[in-house]
Amino acid sequence: MPAKRKGQPTPKVNGTTEEVIPKKVKVSHWSHHSEPGVVLAFGQGDVGQLGLGEDIMERKKPTLVNLDGAKRVVDVVAGGMHTVCITQDGEVYTFGCNDEGALGRDTSEDGSEFSSGKVSLDAKIIQATAGDSHTAALTEDGKVYAWGTFRDGTGPIGLTVDGLKKTPYLIPLDETFVQIASGNDHLCLLTNSGEIYTMGCGEQGQLGRIAECFSIRGGRKGVSILLEPSVVICKRVRGKGKVLFDGVWCSNYCTFARVKGAGVIYGWGLNNYHHLGLEDIKSWFTPQPIPSFNDIKVESISGGQHHSILLDKEGHMYANGRTNYGRLGLGEDCEESHIPTLISTVKTEKFTNIGCGASVSLGCTDTGDVYAWGMASNLQLGNGDEDEDLHVPTKITSKQLEVKKGIKVAAGGQHTVILAVEK
Repeated sequence: MPAKRKGQPTPKVNGTTEEVIPKKVKVSHWSHHSEPGVVLAFGQGDVGQLGLGEDIMERKKPTLVNLDGAKRVVDVVAGGMHTVCITQDGEVYTFGCNDEGALGRDTSEDGSEFSSGKVSLDAKIIQATAGDSHTAALTEDGKVYAWGTFRDGTGPIGLTVDGLKKTPYLIPLDETFVQIASGNDHLCLLTNSGEIYTMGCGEQGQLGRIAECFSIRGGRKGVSILLEPSVVICKRVRGKGKVLFDGVWCSNYCTFARVKGAGVIYGWGLNNYHHLGLEDIKSWFTPQPIPSFNDIKVESISGGQHHSILLDKEGHMYANGRTNYGRLGLGEDCEESHIPTLISTVKTEKFTNIGCGASVSLGCTDTGDVYAWGMASNLQLGNGDEDEDLHVPTKITSKQLEVKKGIKVAAGGQHTVILAVEK
């Protein structure tokens, strides 16, 4: 007997029939956060990215954010100048700059971008990501919504070929996605089978599927080859078949991916300060295995404009790339290198989460302490000093973190956010 199609009437024991409706599958991935907490913010907030109201333009220390009407938060991400929060119920709240639709909601009411507002979505969201002017959200059944726009060196290029999207747009792909990641102006989507789709700006090679001759607005092929999400084809160095992945991360202009079952890291994108981990300082437009990462059992990767921080399975952090402002955490006399170096001043701590801004780095330990290092001028380090860069990881001390544990950190262009739970 041939297999029945979806929705085909199926005989019941009593002779009646009913339509078989396929159940939605809830996706699961190691990158999803589920522990509920509260949001702390600090740094510069002149366009509302702190979510503390119109009268507060900066905060030197972590400050509690009141999410209007929202329940407990399970995830928080920082875009260039906006912030995105996911609640325990799968709702999305945003605040900050909305000039190009990055908030995904109406902010025509004066000052409404300075405090949190709910994004209208008809699905439960389990993960979010944000870039300079775009936001994306992963649903519990593996679909992805996005809003805002991507930009390149000459300005906005749109989220789709139709232009920017000020409200959530369902990416029309018949795939089940389990993880999403954003750079400044590109978006990566990991499927449950281990393939990676990319879309957005490709000028620095960050899409991993566009030849350099077509990287500027798609060249003669047009911008559609950038904005219509397509699979990154990664061939095995030895043997046949495609390389499949179980994790993907983005820095500002780079993409990193971990090979499924093997732990090998591939990367593509900008490498002018060795931050991609490759010795040749050029942009890489196709996926490259990164031998310099081979000795590290990579758990996660975060990066800024020109540096990368790696977290291994034992909770140790490694850094490579540009040294300016102390962003590597390796001290004032460290040298630029494509080989990641252990951040030895905190090697006795076990870190569980890392996050980077353009020139800053942060990490949370298993005991809930939050460390920060790098450029101080935007108050993103939470130490109350905008004149003194930090060249090694330094614990943030504040009244909020005396009674709370940091479990996730994220940094934008000028602000930092922490997801924290009660001790």
